[in-house]
Amino acid sequence: METLSERDRDRQEERLRRLTAAVPYFLLAASTLLSLASDDLHGSRLLETLGLVSLTAVLMWAMTGLNPEWTSRQGPMTVFVAVLIVMIALLSTRGVWFAGFFGFAGYVYSWQFLRGGWRFVGVAATAAVTVAAYMGGPPALTPASVLLYLGFVASIVLLVAVFSHLGEFTAERSDERRRMVERLRTTLRENEGLQAQLLLQAREAGVHDERERMAREIHDTLAQGFVGIITQLQAAERAELEETRASRGKVRGDGIGGTGEGDRAEWRLRVANATRLARENLAEARRSVHALGPAPLETTPLPDALSDLIVEWSRMSGVRSGFTLTGPARPLHAEVETTLLRAVQESLSNVARHAEAARVGVTLSYADDLVLLDVRDDGVGFDPAAVGTLRGGIEDTTGGFGLTSVRQRVGRLAGTVRVESEPGHGTALSIAVPAVPRETPVE
Repeated sequence: METLSERDRDRQEERLRRLTAAVPYFLLAASTLLSLASDDLHGSRLLETLGLVSLTAVLMWAMTGLNPEWTSRQGPMTVFVAVLIVMIALLSTRGVWFAGFFGFAGYVYSWQFLRGGWRFVGVAATAAVTVAAYMGGPPALTPASVLLYLGFVASIVLLVAVFSHLGEFTAERSDERRRMVERLRTTLRENEGLQAQLLLQAREAGVHDERERMAREIHDTLAQGFVGIITQLQAAERAELEETRASRGKVRGDGIGGTGEGDRAEWRLRVANATRLARENLAEARRSVHALGPAPLETTPLPDALSDLIVEWSRMSGVRSGFTLTGPARPLHAEVETTLLRAVQESLSNVARHAEAARVGVTLSYADDLVLLDVRDDGVGFDPAAVGTLRGGIEDTTGGFGLTSVRQRVGRLAGTVRVESEPGHGTALSIAVPAVPRETPVE
């Protein structure tokens, strides 16, 4: 959008163009008034002079004002300038003021409407008639008079050419600046459109990323937690069923016995585990909504958080497990630690559901510029090359995100994920991510 100053400048340029176009008429009027005031113009001479003035004004208006499109046609303009120079010569015989003032219009129109060498011809012809009027007529046929006359004419032509070229150069620079400003305006408008498009794409990308983040968090926290809750409640249901059958056996005396207190204790343990898992998942859901990191990593280093996670999982699943740490542990970027913790959670969840494993081992290794994570089980395994949907180990097959979520998280860190498995020989998941250090808060 144009600013106020730009609009004012355009209006000033338009007014300047109109004023420039009116200058020849002003010079003609001024020459006429000065001639009437200082020269002895009476009777027919006065009428002839006013007639020539009127005819000249009509000629200029007809060729430049009434038909402005003619100004770009070389033929009509050449005739116009020639006739105008003749009119200047005739008027100069009526008064020297016409040569002194109105003669300037001949220079302007010659340079403005003629092209190439014809410009100099028009300027020279105008100078010839005006200098002759100044000198009171054509020069005497003497060397001194002719040289003086030609010197005046040449000087005027030179001055007109120099100042006209300077004016054209200034006008070209002004036009170039105007075109540059217009290009800048066009570029700014295009940039505004691109910026709006980029903002829209950024919003869409942000929405997409947030959806993916929520999907990963829901899978890695809520879905796994609900599976654990269901598992614990199913175990509690089985314990209650066993207790009921034992109680009925005692009543019938059919010999079916059971330790009712032991079954009741197991039932209470399973229900308590389910209740605890429900609370933990509720807390994780709230943290996911607020885009917070896992609770275990808030106050606990990653190796300790993994060790606690594995111990608790082993207690609830009944699968023996072990955790090994190699290399000196050091604080890592929050997203790196979150990715490794979620990968172990996903792996252990899939082992409990599919692997039928008796033992699981987790190894965390700190190298110079990498962090390596290995999760191995001795479950049923699978043949990755033989099936499209992988079962029997760390690879999730429940229709959820599974290893896809792990790959997405690791991929965001420019890391790698490798799965190795063989039927009857367990499954191994290996992850390598850059060891990005934790940012030190600025004090």
